Amino acid sequence: MQTRILQPGEIEALDKTSFPRVLLPQVSTLFAERAARLRQLADGNPIADYLQFAAKIVDAQHAAAGSVELQPMDRSNIERSQQFSMPLLPAADHIDPAWQQVLNAMLDTLSGSEGLPEPLQPLLQSLRDLSQDERDTIAKRLLQKEVAARHIGMAPFIMAALQVTYAKRAAALDVEDVPYTDPATICPVCASEPVSSVLRIGGKANGHRYLHCGTCCTEWQLVRVKCSHCESTKGIHYQSIEGGKEVVTAETCDECGTYRKVVNQEKDPMAEPLADDLATLTLDLLMSENTQFKRASANPLLFVAVAEEQTDAQSAELVDPAAE
Repeated sequence: MQTRILQPGEIEALDKTSFPRVLLPQVSTLFAERAARLRQLADGNPIADYLQFAAKIVDAQHAAAGSVELQPMDRSNIERSQQFSMPLLPAADHIDPAWQQVLNAMLDTLSGSEGLPEPLQPLLQSLRDLSQDERDTIAKRLLQKEVAARHIGMAPFIMAALQVTYAKRAAALDVEDVPYTDPATICPVCASEPVSSVLRIGGKANGHRYLHCGTCCTEWQLVRVKCSHCESTKGIHYQSIEGGKEVVTAETCDECGTYRKVVNQEKDPMAEPLADDLATLTLDLLMSENTQFKRASANPLLFVAVAEEQTDAQSAELVDPAAE
């Protein structure tokens, strides 16, 4: 009798009670649902104006997502990634030229009658005036977690356009294409960091924790009570705003000194990883003021809309978005 060793994907296929290890983005509804959640969270929120601003950006993402077509991924890349347990397309090294088309479409939407208010239109024009090479340079720096101070105001728009292209590329994959990667704290599709983690409800994912990629919106499973930054199981604690509903808590790690938020759909079925992370800026401020923990990664929409005037020297300085 011959014995054959099953590969990881085959094991899950045979176990009908298993939960999905990866949830690929559903681009047709992702951005529309995120925009609706941002508007819902804006009601009575101290940063309501910013959430409404972010919702308009996400509206523009939704509109642009339906018009861009991407080339299918090379099967040899998939096979190589699976062989070496590495992410499929590390974001900073695989910027699809189609992101420029997405950005232009978003700028058209945001410049229209239902777009951003007049004071922000010069910022949109400055994005239009950049050459494609200049845009690509800024995009690559953002994906490498750095950006020149003079470009901070452009960052949410550029990251939003990149997010559409990476989400569409991820959505075109089969779950079986996604490799098992090490470390488990970076996205197995684009090698980016998670913006937050989410406790899912419904279906086979019910009750399981997933990390939500801030770049391609892929989610991958990670056990609870484990640091989503260094994978330590020691010294894990949870912080929340006193008197709140605890839909969003900050998971802290004594080992690496960082925190990342956990968004709990068991507390609110409408909770959305990126939107709820953005809407709980008060929790970030409390963590900054009252603890020694540092935020593990940035929210791609968490930038001020208009950067302050800079001197030439200040404008050239690179900053880490996660530190803002």
